Amino acid sequence: MNRQKDDLTKFTEKLVKRNPSFQEQLDKADQAWNIAFQIRILREEAGLTQKKLGDLVNTKQSNIARLESADYTGYTLKTLEKVVRALRAKLEIRIVTKGRMGFANP
Repeated sequence: MNRQKDDLTKFTEKLVKRNPSFQEQLDKADQAWNIAFQIRILREEAGLTQKKLGDLVNTKQSNIARLESADYTGYTLKTLEKVVRALRAKLEIRIVTKGRMGFANP
């Protein structure tokens, strides 16, 4: 089934075609959204407010709000581990290649 492209998709494709590095920025934004939404969903499923999660992590409510903000990318591994532990979840980090990138295959 063919899906018609919406105006935003067409516009984005034009931007990436003009400036391929824009795709990297889009990918970073997508990753930030993904992390923010995962934290928020897990917190809500646990029945916790931002303040209560902050108390469990030993931080302020405003820091939890920042983590749940889709444009925030300043989190550290240590902070994510604390949040995940408080949410009784598991943190998984994967590194995947975008291509050969000059590395030899093992």
